[in-house]
Amino acid sequence: MKNTRYTWVGLFALVWACGPKPAENSVTETIVEEVLTPENSLTEEEKADGWMLLFDGKNTDGWRAFNGDSFPSDGWTVEDGALKALGKGGDIGGDIVFGPVEFEQFEMEWSWKIAPGGNSGVLYHVVEDPKYEAPYETGPEYQMIDQLGFAEPLEKWQSIGADYAMTEPDYEGAVKPAGEWNTSKIIFSEEGSSYYLNGQKTVEFVPYSEAWTAARNSGKWNDFPDYAISKTGLISLQDHGAETWFKNIKIKKL
Repeated sequence: MKNTRYTWVGLFALVWACGPKPAENSVTETIVEEVLTPENSLTEEEKADGWMLLFDGKNTDGWRAFNGDSFPSDGWTVEDGALKALGKGGDIGGDIVFGPVEFEQFEMEWSWKIAPGGNSGVLYHVVEDPKYEAPYETGPEYQMIDQLGFAEPLEKWQSIGADYAMTEPDYEGAVKPAGEWNTSKIIFSEEGSSYYLNGQKTVEFVPYSEAWTAARNSGKWNDFPDYAISKTGLISLQDHGAETWFKNIKIKKL
């Protein structure tokens, strides 16, 4: 992988030496910066634009167990620059939250991979309270799953890139096998929200609209009356019983 990076850098250096026009120089500088930007870091432009890094590839600062006070080192670890769920969680227990900051409207990006047959997710607007056993009781979820190798048939609403049990995704052409890295993005705005998988938009919806409310009240969430009620809350990473890796986790408020 390192050799490939050096090859690209050499190519861009050659392009630079050939004396392109000023506008092309600007484009080349941007591409070179992207190639050279280390993982789990922000560019100067991202910092100036208000992006916040939630994981630096080394420390678990800010992360703790849901409804807990400390990082659950028995269920999560840092491995090769990634925040890794060890797969010890389940329907209840194992999830972590980024505790210092709540987010309302935001844009979030991250990279992830999952073990064969695995199921996980990223949740937002999560509310902590002893009466809640898991983040999904309050927070909407970006669904992460081994779409190609899951042991049971998947309904569209529980497929990869879905707004879980709310908006069915269009994931055709964007799915990678388990064990390969993916990039995902959530843009949550009351004017219009969308999820992305490997550069492809999978869902779009307008929060709190008539269609959104109909999905919210369709029956799936009858046992969780506080689901998606809060318009602000914590970011949560799910351990749903499968090894899952997260890196390049960044977010900015809108």
